[in-house]
Amino acid sequence: SGPRPVAMLASGRGAGRASSMDRPGLATALDRLYAPDDALGRAWRTGRAARAELMAGLNGADAGADREAEDTARGWSGDAIRLARLMRNEPKLRVAALTLGGWDTHISQGSAEGQLARRLGPLADGLAAFAQALGPLLAETLVVVVSEFGRTVRENGNSGTDHGHGGVLWLLGARVHGGRMHGDWPGLGEAARWQGRDLAVSTDFRTVLWRALGAHFALDDAALARVLPGFKFPAGALDGLTG
Repeated sequence: SGPRPVAMLASGRGAGRASSMDRPGLATALDRLYAPDDALGRAWRTGRAARAELMAGLNGADAGADREAEDTARGWSGDAIRLARLMRNEPKLRVAALTLGGWDTHISQGSAEGQLARRLGPLADGLAAFAQALGPLLAETLVVVVSEFGRTVRENGNSGTDHGHGGVLWLLGARVHGGRMHGDWPGLGEAARWQGRDLAVSTDFRTVLWRALGAHFALDDAALARVLPGFKFPAGALDGLTG
């Protein structure tokens, strides 16, 4: 939401390939269709320009080593390498998001082996590949890993866990004061759990984003209130998270 252009790329190795939208004949026809200077016309022109910039960034001249790494990477790691390449080649890109699914571990979740481990492994590999592909730009980058919901502490009857209440956010970057947990830890004892089954929420996820965005982009409270409307940041929360 807002005036900044947003573009989406397909996942997988086809992300940098031309699509039907890039065919000159079709693009020219759509240019004529959306020629009027109305909301649809402006959205088309903005979207087309943003896509052209992203495609140029993905296929930049310095992409050779990245493509070799991408060829050996599997799945999400390849997407992470492509994003790192794009960030290096396209300085206008300020915020990007990647999605990794498959966390609905209702059955046979496992621990060191099993469904959960088979998702955590690719996540870790992708984050490592992203950091390596960023190179020196990593010092200027903040990575936030967040899930839309947690999992229950209590195991269900199918050796899995169900949708839960509390969760965890990871922050990675040169300015993050890492190697420790920030915020309050309620514990996993049954008495400390929410409704006896979930990790209790001690920190609103917007508190973490407020602190991280404020430090990384040098945004004041007024600007952050536009990014996270309706949220009142608790004064002094998560002091020392970033430097």
